[in-house]
Amino acid sequence: MNIVITIVAVLISLAIGIPIGMAYRKKIAESKIQGAENEAKRLIDLAKIEAENLKKEEIFKAKEEIMNSRKELDQEIKERRGEVQKQESRLIQKEENLEKREGNFERKEKELEREAQEIEKRKEEIEELHNQEMVELQKIASLTKEEAKTKLLSEMDKELTAEKAALIREKEQKEKENAIKNAKEILSYAVQKCAADHSQETTVSIVALPNDDMKGRIIGREGRNIKALETLTGIDLIIDDTPEAVVLSGFDPLRREVAKIALEKLIDDGRIHPAKIEEMVEKAKEEVETTIKEEGERAVLETGVIGLHPDIVKLIGKLKYRTSYGQNVLNHSIEVSNLARIMAEELGLDPKLARRAGLLHDIGKALDHDMEGTHVEIGVEILKKYKENNQVINAVEAHHGDVEPKTLEAVLVQAADAISASRPGARRETVEAYIKRLQNLEEIADSFDGVEKSFAIQAGREIRIIVKPDRITDDQMTILARDVSKKIESEMEYPGQIKVNIIRETRVVDYAK
Repeated sequence: MNIVITIVAVLISLAIGIPIGMAYRKKIAESKIQGAENEAKRLIDLAKIEAENLKKEEIFKAKEEIMNSRKELDQEIKERRGEVQKQESRLIQKEENLEKREGNFERKEKELEREAQEIEKRKEEIEELHNQEMVELQKIASLTKEEAKTKLLSEMDKELTAEKAALIREKEQKEKENAIKNAKEILSYAVQKCAADHSQETTVSIVALPNDDMKGRIIGREGRNIKALETLTGIDLIIDDTPEAVVLSGFDPLRREVAKIALEKLIDDGRIHPAKIEEMVEKAKEEVETTIKEEGERAVLETGVIGLHPDIVKLIGKLKYRTSYGQNVLNHSIEVSNLARIMAEELGLDPKLARRAGLLHDIGKALDHDMEGTHVEIGVEILKKYKENNQVINAVEAHHGDVEPKTLEAVLVQAADAISASRPGARRETVEAYIKRLQNLEEIADSFDGVEKSFAIQAGREIRIIVKPDRITDDQMTILARDVSKKIESEMEYPGQIKVNIIRETRVVDYAK
């Protein structure tokens, strides 16, 4: 009975507890669902806020990039404007030059018109004289019209021939003077803009020693050190009584430079023996090779010549150690390049072609000690090997007149080469040749009749001639100056020009007693 009651009580408890439990669990589940929904809503709100912040941040970055781009664009526009202004300035300068030339052409045209009018006026005067002569001839000579006409035409033909010859000579002289004046202006402008250094080098180099005891160390035991140095460099070392100095003698400036650098390194190092000498000579050769490359690149950069083969650039640098009559060939080549470029720009020609040909015109001198042939032939062969421009090759081939120049730029290279070589102090001349040239100049002047004495002055740039006043008149002085100039041109070779200055002086002396 108790068991039944217990079971019934349990069943009743279960019947009551299960609905209550389910209701409780339902309420808990609903509470969790509500919490989850609230959490999801919160996360969604946070996500929206974060998305909004990211959006604002991206918009700010985009605005910043736009501002930077705008600044760069403004800077580029500013630079472009500067370039445009420069180009406008150049165009304005060119327009001014064209206006000046147009003015010169108009002035020349007016002069020609005036001369044409004068010629027309002379024709009318001649016609009038012709008519008058016809009448006079008919009256005086009682000639027929045909006879008088024939005679008059003959006389007029002679007069017109003389007048035409005079006009032609006058016009030729005037045009020649204008051409010379324009050429002098262009050359003067080119020389003023280009002033290259001129070095005077000899066949010896001097190396300073810290003391005279170093001479014995350089010679070495039984001369082994000096023999090793001379054998490795091909240069003679002269060790004499000159205090604290050693003279390096040799005709090859490249080897002489290697020997000089090697000897200076040995002196600084202090260890002088055959093995060290060989090591220093190799280092000196490497240093000279580096210098050659750097000098070639400097010359190319200085002249603005681009697109050269590296081997040609190296040969250009090698010209640093080559001289011609004491003038450094590398400096000479750079000067010729700049002179040719300036003259080409003034004449409206191709400045790139002119400066390229000017820089390469003596390239053969870099190898003329190692190859047979003239430096012109060697230079042409080198340029053909590296497929250089045919116009540049022609300019190089023609710069000493071996062939005819095919372009005006080649003629400019000839002129620039002559200017650089004849510049005062550019090239050294032997004393014997210098004295001989002065003597020849004075002998030519003394060979003319009426010359009392002549003096070659200004290092042979001027010949001053004193004539006998009783033998040479003022009018004859002009003819004498021209004759002397022509004879100098035909019998002598000289750079530049020689001024012929003739002096005629008459003195009268009296005494008051």
